[in-house]
Amino acid sequence: MSHRSFRRFALRAAFAASLSLGLLLPVAQAGAQTVVGKWVAYSEKLDNGEANPFILTLKDDGDNKVSGTLEGLGFSIDVKGTVSGSHFELANPWEKDDKPFLVGDAANGELHFKFWSPEERVGKPFTPADAIKLPEYIAPPAIHPVPYNGLAKTPPMGWNSWNKYQGKITDAIVRQMADVMVSSGMRDAGYVYLNIDDTWEGERDSNGVLQPNHKFPDMKALADYVHSKGLKFGIYSSPGPRTCGGYPGSYGHEEIDAKTWAGWGIDFVKYDWCSAAKIYKDSDLQAMYQKMGAALQASGRKIVYSLCEYGMGDVGKWGPSVGGNMWRTTGDISDEWKSMEKNGFGQNDWAQYAAPGHWNDPDMLEIGNGHMTADEYRTHMSLWAILASPLLAGNDLTAMTPETKSILLNKEVIAIDQDALGKQGTRLSQNVDKNGGIDIWTRPLAGGGMAVGVFNRGGAEAKVSLKASDLKLSGNPKARDLWAHKDVAFKGGAYEASVPMHGVLLLKVGAK
Repeated sequence: MSHRSFRRFALRAAFAASLSLGLLLPVAQAGAQTVVGKWVAYSEKLDNGEANPFILTLKDDGDNKVSGTLEGLGFSIDVKGTVSGSHFELANPWEKDDKPFLVGDAANGELHFKFWSPEERVGKPFTPADAIKLPEYIAPPAIHPVPYNGLAKTPPMGWNSWNKYQGKITDAIVRQMADVMVSSGMRDAGYVYLNIDDTWEGERDSNGVLQPNHKFPDMKALADYVHSKGLKFGIYSSPGPRTCGGYPGSYGHEEIDAKTWAGWGIDFVKYDWCSAAKIYKDSDLQAMYQKMGAALQASGRKIVYSLCEYGMGDVGKWGPSVGGNMWRTTGDISDEWKSMEKNGFGQNDWAQYAAPGHWNDPDMLEIGNGHMTADEYRTHMSLWAILASPLLAGNDLTAMTPETKSILLNKEVIAIDQDALGKQGTRLSQNVDKNGGIDIWTRPLAGGGMAVGVFNRGGAEAKVSLKASDLKLSGNPKARDLWAHKDVAFKGGAYEASVPMHGVLLLKVGAK
């Protein structure tokens, strides 16, 4: 993934948090037919009390076109767009479509615009006092191996706060999720990590120790509560000076942060590149992730290390050597078919890097968040299991429907994901075009069997015939449908079935 591609995903996360606070985004001054200048807007303050500026700089490119940069505490991204008189539109930097993400008009030395909501925003002229200052540069360390920590011998399972709660996560919600992870059966099904994502951070004290903000009054007590439920506790940071949401990162404080987290009882750290891109090059990824990996190893506590670098820098080649247990291979997922489809079905080339203790991560689960069908969520769960991906739920566990529970708690599918052999599945065959089609994946399992996923990526129900010979099996092998929870029969060396639109046939085949 390119540097630019990474930033679009980091920014999406920051915007999601900021919009919930009523963000006033910056845009530029307009002349008769152009929009140029430097503007600033502030959302409400961060939960740690800090100001949260967003700065847009635009220049005139001629022919009614503009380009520039949009910057926040945790990101910087290139933007471009068009103007017509006092009206301007900026193209969506995250998607290759014609839909603008910011539309507005210049009036009275201000910009009045709408940004992904019907609420009008106002940008004001930038002043030097609004500038976002970067800390003094710290050179990356020399490359050296970090020993394997012995953890995550199967893909980590649990729950993460971001997909559902984003910047609204609190101590009370975490405790509530811990309770429901037990009462719903999720813990007993293997979902044991309860992870806080961004926006927990406060400010550093005189000794450089990062304190949680007012939403988390006692992180050690919260960790103790989570542990009392038989769960493990996770947290989030960045190798940059700021997280995606603009909160303090671990830049220059790696060792003290690792020791602080160990003292709280942290069991999992997600480490998100974000503002590190303002300071370091992509070629520095390994060194900077190594720096925190070494700090975690020296902390005195066993902590699962999750690298969130969006698939940049050939991470599969060096992820294990920095102490990583899992690493992102994609941009951020969203609760829609196209996003899940792109992330999941793009994993074939990553399979060679997966092994016990070290997993490819196409991002968290969206199951139960309401914007995909049940068939699409079953595809989501099945594909992640075939891929030996971490299973980190991201829904409101207190509002799970029976259907959502049946998907997340399907023990036969979970068993595929957690198979001890630790081999990621790969694509067997594909007959897919822009309108969809059939995509077949297989995963070898301990004991000699295999998981087979027949995915219908098309827009209508499809009849499929799965041949034993294509699986390099003879005769009529044993098979079990893991969603129907029943044994099924190959006849004449093939198994035939109907697969719904965006649905899946998930079989365990040839097991002894």
